[in-house]
Amino acid sequence: MGKNKKVILIATVVLVIAITTLWFFGRGGGEEKPVACAMDAKICADGSSVGRMPPQCDFAPCPEEDLIQVETPRANETISSPLVIKGKARGAWFFEASFPVKLYDGQGKLLAATTAQAKSDWTSEDFVPFEAKLEFLPPETEKGTLVLEKDNPSGLAENADELRMPVFFSQEDRESQEENQEKRAVRLYYYNPKLDQDEEGNIACSRKGLVAVERTIPLSKTPIQDAIRLLLKGELTEEEKAQGIETEYPLARLSLEGAVLKDGVLTLEFFDPQNKTSGGSCRAGILWFQIEETAKQFPEVKEVRFLPENLFQP
Repeated sequence: MGKNKKVILIATVVLVIAITTLWFFGRGGGEEKPVACAMDAKICADGSSVGRMPPQCDFAPCPEEDLIQVETPRANETISSPLVIKGKARGAWFFEASFPVKLYDGQGKLLAATTAQAKSDWTSEDFVPFEAKLEFLPPETEKGTLVLEKDNPSGLAENADELRMPVFFSQEDRESQEENQEKRAVRLYYYNPKLDQDEEGNIACSRKGLVAVERTIPLSKTPIQDAIRLLLKGELTEEEKAQGIETEYPLARLSLEGAVLKDGVLTLEFFDPQNKTSGGSCRAGILWFQIEETAKQFPEVKEVRFLPENLFQP
């Protein structure tokens, strides 16, 4: 009989535990149920985006948002000169009530620099409003970067910080700048396969198919690079296309990174991450010839070399 009571007692305890567990989880106890937040996003000052986070579905904090916040311009906004920059930053971002502000074009060239000034007591640990004004000439690039640097009088890397914001330059300003610039004429060499055939009508893949088209570029200290960059855009008129002139340019992500001219030898350095300059000796040769002939119109260029050396290879 004692043994039966013990079995009954154990069974009762197990039953109570089972009922309690079912009741607990039935009421939503234990692990919390997943919270589904809206899928919208918030654009941060540096151009990145953050989504909503459970359980309250508030937006996740932006990078540097707790240190500096820019009210105008916003990330990816189209800007023109003069540019007024307003926002607020923690007192630690300043030194002597100011911090550096710089504007770069899409190729990393510095366009303008100034200092942002605190509009109230900068020694506070709270946010302090600031304002800056930048004046710059419209660059050739469509995009640029606005950089707000934490003032770092120590010069120590561990004390450095910055907020980088992507911006666009006004197309109207850029076009106006180009119209007002002095220009020079150049020849860009493209290809007409009808002029490059042997007696049997086969494409010879030679320089005979090269055709010069006239263009103008702004006067600058880098006319050779400017001409080649214009060539790489591959912009042909409808009339030129009707004449049979063609080109494979532009090639995806191919860009001219720099050029060095020494003793008549022009070395051109390209960025071709997708190997778009390769693909058969005929194709690679024609691409090569177009750049080489465009460069050699300048009398100081006697020979053209490419870096990396595997460019324009079959």
